[in-house]
Order: sequence, then structure tokens, then C-alpha cells
Amino acid sequence: MVRASSDRTSEMKKILAQKAKKIFLFGHFGQGNFGNESTLMSMLLGLRRLAPDAQLVCICTGPETVARTYNIETVASRERIFAALMFRNPLAKAVQKILIGIPCELYRWMVSVRTLWGADALIMPGTGVLTDAYTLFDWGPYDMFRWSVAAKLCGCKLLFVSVGAGPLYSRKAKLFIKVALRLADFRSFRDESSVQYLKRIGFRADNDPVCPDLAFGLTDIDIAHHKTRQGRRPVVGLGLMEYAGKYSVEKPSNAVHTGYLDQLTIFVSWLLRNGYDVRLLIGDLADVSVTKQFRTLLKQRAVTQEGARIIDEPIDSVEDLLVQLAACDYVVATRFHNVLLAIVLGKPVVAISFHHKCISLMKQMGLQQYLQNMDTLQAHKLIQLFCEMVNNAEQIKRTLQEKSELYRKMVDEQHDIITSTIWKSHFVLLPA
Repeated sequence: MVRASSDRTSEMKKILAQKAKKIFLFGHFGQGNFGNESTLMSMLLGLRRLAPDAQLVCICTGPETVARTYNIETVASRERIFAALMFRNPLAKAVQKILIGIPCELYRWMVSVRTLWGADALIMPGTGVLTDAYTLFDWGPYDMFRWSVAAKLCGCKLLFVSVGAGPLYSRKAKLFIKVALRLADFRSFRDESSVQYLKRIGFRADNDPVCPDLAFGLTDIDIAHHKTRQGRRPVVGLGLMEYAGKYSVEKPSNAVHTGYLDQLTIFVSWLLRNGYDVRLLIGDLADVSVTKQFRTLLKQRAVTQEGARIIDEPIDSVEDLLVQLAACDYVVATRFHNVLLAIVLGKPVVAISFHHKCISLMKQMGLQQYLQNMDTLQAHKLIQLFCEMVNNAEQIKRTLQEKSELYRKMVDEQHDIITSTIWKSHFVLLPA
């Protein structure tokens, strides 16, 4: 089996090396969201494994950071031309749009075409990119539409790879997304819930494959050098998250976030009383402020006088997050990729759901019973689920190992398919 897989990869490399390609990737990268970064890392690993001579360029929201981190060329997803003036007068706003806004947008379209001219492919690699929850521009539906249309005008292959969908609130966003998807030469979605969501807004993706989140392709990352946990108490990784209400409702209430932190305070108090240490985790640099808020709340409620039992170390990268997850015995987390990367590392996990993707992931892994909704989080139910998870930990670990290995293979096979699509190869791969 190993020899066949090696022969298959070698055959692919020989064919792909016949002509080096220029491949662009698009997304919300370089802004400190470790889930997004993990999918980009996986895609880059796959492309570099199969096509080491390909020229890779990332169109993203944080070009300087991406260029420095991954040693690739970058382009800003939305070039800033003029700073918009804040007019209250409707007439002044209309004049600004006509005299400045429209010419600037036409210029951005020309830049997109010029950038992609001569390129071979534009890839949307994973993430929950099909949403307008926070923006229509930058990495949102409109700019994705602009780059997708430019790709087709330039004769590029357009690929949406293991992407997630929803929510989409505006009619414009739904239109931009549906048009961009229809232009694609290849589409796959990271879960069935994304397929069903798109179906509800009028885009049928029934014949498109469902392939797991690209982060499952990171199982080969070397995390052997993580710090050894001191002491004998088991450690529970608690993944905190700033309130992501717009992923559930268009006009969220901050009361949900307050209740979420209150219930987690009760949960941490119970953990400490029952012989566990707690490691605070984040999945986005935006969560740092929530961690500070939570530490203040714990102090106000005198949850513990032993500061060392609550571990709060900086997390600045995917590698940092993996190292800290590896140092945990169990994980209770909210951010999607905190949960997913814990699964990849074989850690028994309870998910606090804020979006259909969390529910779908836990169902895929056979862990749907270890799930609570962020909006209705209750500490006593969370404690009950945690105890059940601990009691079933060994069986859960075996299940996670089997599922993660299967999903890693599916991600690898998808890399083969998309490189074949880009190279227009009609060759027959050696059997695995």
C-alpha cells in the first residue's frame, strides 16, 4: 500500500512537472484567524507536495503577514485607493459614489484582470468563505465575485475547495455567491450542511462532492516538541471565543455573550474543585480580549487562589495552538477549528456550537452527543457532558484516530483531483 501510494505521487509529479503553473489562492488570511490559516497551510502543503515547481500567489486581507509567514507572493484582496469621507448628507454620499466610488471600483476590476492575466488557476481554499456575516468586501461575497469573474475573463481555472457556506443575509451577497459558484470548474464543500444551506438560497450543489475541512490534512505536522505538562492533574483546554452572534442571527444580543462567560465561569470553578487544571485557548487574535475579560471575571468571583492552575500562554500561530492543544488531556471549545484541531490531535472534545458547521463536524465524527449551543449554554449540562466524555475517553480517542486518518486521506485525494483539474490532465492515476 505504501509503495503504491508513493508510485502514484511520483507519477503525478512527473506529469505536473511538464509545465510549471501559476496558481492564485484567495481568502481571509494573514489576519490572525488560526482556523483560516490552518486551511491555507494544508492547501500549500498539498500543492507543494504535488507541484513543487508551481508559482503560488495569495490574494488575501493580510498580504504582508502571509508573505512573511509562508514565503510566497501576495496581493491585497481589495486595494485601498482613497479613504472614504463620511458624509451624512444623502446628496453628498451620492456624489462621492459617482465621482470617486465607481471609478475606484472600475480600477479594482482592471487590477484584478491584470493580476490574473497569464495565471492558470484561482483557488478558494476552504474556510467559511461563503458568508456576508461580517463583510461584503475584502474576502466577502462581492470581492470574491470580482476575482472569480476576472479569473474566467483571463481563462483561469476556478476552484472552490472544501468551502463552508452561510449565513448570507443580503440579496446582493446571495447573488454574488451563486454566480461565482456557477463559474467554477471545480466545487467541493466541507460538510453536507453547507450543501443544504446553498440549496435553501437557490443554488443546487447536489452533484458536488463533500470533502472534509482542509485542516484534516495537517495531521503530519511535527508537534513532538511541545512542552511536557508539569504535575499529575489532568488539563482541560478551554477554547474561548468573542461573540459571533452574526453567524446565528442578523442582529445578535450581547446578553448571549455575557451568559456564555458566566456559565463558563461556573464550569471552570467545578473543574478546579474536581482536580483539573485549565488551559485557556484561543482560535483568533480577536479572542485575546475575551480571555482577559474571562480572567477578570474569574478573579471577581474568587474562583481560584492558585493562579498556576489556570494556564494562559500566548498563542500567535497555528503551530502555537497545536502545541497547546497537544498539552491538554481534554478540550471544551467554541471556535470551529479549536474543536477540529483537537479532533485531529485525538483529544476528546465537547463543542459549544455557534453555527451549523460545529454541529455538522461533531456529527461527522460521531460526537454529536457532546455538543451544546452557545446561545443557551448551561453549566450543569456542560458538566454532565464533560463527565460522560471523560468516562468514554478511550473509545472516543480510537474513533477520532480512525476518522481523522480517513479524512486525511480524503483531503490528500482531493489535492490530486484539483491538481489534475488545473493541469487539464487526462491521465490515469496508478491505483493506490
